[in-house]
Amino acid sequence: MAFGDGPDDASLDHAWDTFCDQLKAAGRQVFKDHNPSASRQRVDGLRFLTQNLGQAFDLALETRNTRYPSLHPFCGPTRKLGGDCADFVYQQAWIDGRSIYRIAGDRGTARFVNFTVQGPRPDGPGVLHEPFGDVPEASLPGDRLELSPDGRFEVYVGGPPRGPNWLPTTPGSRKLFVRQGFDSWSERPARMHIERVDMASPKPLPTAEEMVEAIGWAGKFITGLMHDWPEFPFTHGGVNPDEPNRFPAVESSSDDEKRGRSATNMHWVLAPDEALIIEFDAHDGLWTLTNMGVFFNSMDFLYRPVSYTPSRTTVDGDGRVRLILAHDDPGYHNWIDTQGFERGNLTYRHMLEGAPAVLRTRLVERAQLSDVLPADSAWATAQERTEQMWARFTGIRQRYASL
Repeated sequence: MAFGDGPDDASLDHAWDTFCDQLKAAGRQVFKDHNPSASRQRVDGLRFLTQNLGQAFDLALETRNTRYPSLHPFCGPTRKLGGDCADFVYQQAWIDGRSIYRIAGDRGTARFVNFTVQGPRPDGPGVLHEPFGDVPEASLPGDRLELSPDGRFEVYVGGPPRGPNWLPTTPGSRKLFVRQGFDSWSERPARMHIERVDMASPKPLPTAEEMVEAIGWAGKFITGLMHDWPEFPFTHGGVNPDEPNRFPAVESSSDDEKRGRSATNMHWVLAPDEALIIEFDAHDGLWTLTNMGVFFNSMDFLYRPVSYTPSRTTVDGDGRVRLILAHDDPGYHNWIDTQGFERGNLTYRHMLEGAPAVLRTRLVERAQLSDVLPADSAWATAQERTEQMWARFTGIRQRYASL
């Protein structure tokens, strides 16, 4: 059989040709002004694209049918997107406002869990690419989750109220997003699955029309992510590109409250002989700091010390936390690795327990660290650093069953 013999050959071929052109155009975004010209950061930009190319059709096609939902692992050690926090696990499921869904699983011991129903995605300038930009409608935080004695749970989404473990939907509901936040390496993730309660027949195969639509969605996804994220801190995060190495104040909106967290981001620039000290008062509640590249993608958190939480951070004798961003290991416990990048982003998240921190920074010469840090700032020997790496490696693998 030759091309043109099938009734949908022309539309499928045109959709695929368009997608391939979009993929080439997305790759060229690696060389835009906001991405430094250093080879390792060019590679990181292309890696960001290839990682998300791998999930483009999972989102656009394989998990898209809301009558047959699936919890898609949105980010992880080999897939970074959207300012992902190194100490969070993200899952999403496409849903609709007319179906009833059941989520069942084991709660685990993750310090933070939040289920959020996302509503319509507005159109217009400034809205991030799909699947971002939709508006939180309802949420169920982990501290309201009712558990059985063995730690298992069921959550219903949509339909009539069903007690505390229920999330309402609206005609515009389109997505369920699940966030899990971790503090110590020993915490176990919640394991869960989702199903439509009245499923009575197998999932139908995609039609040619649905495949064309999915290819179009995937093309917009890859071009959108390469366009939107290098500029995100400056267009959406309140960051002044002319004032690096400074955090804006932490603010939270009603949407942040439904997500269960607030956040602020710093765009950093660091010369080879410089170090940046980030300091704040030790405070109650769960917080996280994640180092990221210019595409707002978390760095290699499986192997490198690029993220911190309260239990993994030392506090100086004056009650302040001091973290040191540097290109090589300065010997201090609270070292944040840059992966050798000359520019990047550092994001602080606060899980709305108590008040967020006021973050201050000091840019110093790398050789002056011992002169400007308190004498009691904790050190880490080479052996201790190796032990920290193994603890990280083991803890992250526990959070992601596929590793």
